[in-house]
Amino acid sequence: MNKRKTTIAIAILSILLVASVGITLCLAFTDHPLKVKPIPNYYSNKLTSPYLPESMTFAGEKVPLDVYWVHEALDREMVINTYQHSKTLRIFKLSTRIFPVVEKILKEEGVPEDFKYLCVAESGLENVVSPASAAGYWQFMPATAKVYGLTVTNDIDERNHLEKATRAACKHLKKCKNQFGSWTLAAAAYNRGEGGLQAAITSQSCNNYWDLWLNAETSRYVFRILSFKLLFENPQLYGVELCPAQMYHPIPTKELTVTASIADLPKFAQEHNITYKELRDLNPWIRNSKLVVPSGKSYTLLLPEKSKDYYRNLFKDCENPFMKIGDTVPQALKN
Repeated sequence: MNKRKTTIAIAILSILLVASVGITLCLAFTDHPLKVKPIPNYYSNKLTSPYLPESMTFAGEKVPLDVYWVHEALDREMVINTYQHSKTLRIFKLSTRIFPVVEKILKEEGVPEDFKYLCVAESGLENVVSPASAAGYWQFMPATAKVYGLTVTNDIDERNHLEKATRAACKHLKKCKNQFGSWTLAAAAYNRGEGGLQAAITSQSCNNYWDLWLNAETSRYVFRILSFKLLFENPQLYGVELCPAQMYHPIPTKELTVTASIADLPKFAQEHNITYKELRDLNPWIRNSKLVVPSGKSYTLLLPEKSKDYYRNLFKDCENPFMKIGDTVPQALKN
């Protein structure tokens, strides 16, 4: 009797096991309503070496990518910037707002457009301050800023004024180009300083950036600039998937010229029906809650055309604001 009960129990367990396996397989291979669907993975990260072109130029000058140390130096910077996701993504978003201003001034000043990527390398297109006290989009030291006509005081710091700082950078770059003979060396001098670069050129009897033995930062500097150029010119190749609606577009503004000091900027903002935050964000060169205007001088303030504007209005004029950058054919694949 006990043997018979054991046999029956084993049979029942076998049936239950077979049924359980069947249900599991059914749920695994079908869209059964009881199946728990996984949360979609919107983040994909592949560990792979970034694309490098066979040839490229900087400011119209050939980059000797056939030389192994040049190739490897560029590869190093590409690895860093293609995998530095948060920082690189923010730079792409800011570029829509900053590049139009920078490109216009570079063209007017006769400086190659590639130098907008120097601005990226210097500051990530933001007003930042370095440990050495360089500041602004173009990272001027206080003394150098004053040489090129930028005001730096406790109340005003025009290193944070995009238009004025960009024109000052152009003057400096053109001076370096005249001194060293190439735009590539001008870029190196921007980082190393004219004196330091000239000392290296003289001691090594070499005036070619690619062949010079330089300090670690300057030896990587131009390659950092080149890496951003590659990323921006062919974002699809490096997994950048953005659309205009996700970028930070220019804020519609109007200009207001002031010829007298403003003792209370928060109150001034209220009188113009804007927030103090908007006033300071649009005029980052102001460093205080007041604006002192010396006799005979004037300042131009940027005010929003519409306070607290709806964010969708910033890209409403884009032809297709939700078309991904990656939906177009990469430039590198067209060549």
